[in-house]
Amino acid sequence: MAQPESLDQLKMDPAALYREDTFTDRRIGTIRRLVPVDADGADDPSRQVIYSGHTQVMTPAGPLPLSFELEAGSLTEAAESFPEAAARALEETMEELKQMQREQSSSIMVPGRDGPGSAGGLGGAGGMGGLKL
Repeated sequence: MAQPESLDQLKMDPAALYREDTFTDRRIGTIRRLVPVDADGADDPSRQVIYSGHTQVMTPAGPLPLSFELEAGSLTEAAESFPEAAARALEETMEELKQMQREQSSSIMVPGRDGPGSAGGLGGAGGMGGLKL
């Protein structure tokens, strides 16, 4: 959700409303079905129903939540496409994490710049926390 610049921007668009239905097998995950509705809450057949999947996988660091779109025209199709879409989302997430890890490990720490002990950082004088050697 985008951060509004002011409270005046917190207006819902009555032409873009959806009803949310949630389905689960209580084992693997959840499928969300967003059904387009008009301002009175009646189904709006002029817009497409949206399906999304939600699950979590266990990692050494704990549970990793995954959310992904499901290309489907029905709830049955959404359930059938769930495993492949979840695997793809996990693969993409792991690639993003590896990329972030590479970027983090390739950053060079220069004493006195944007780290602990720098101006505005923790520790004070020269990164030594006020200690003098």
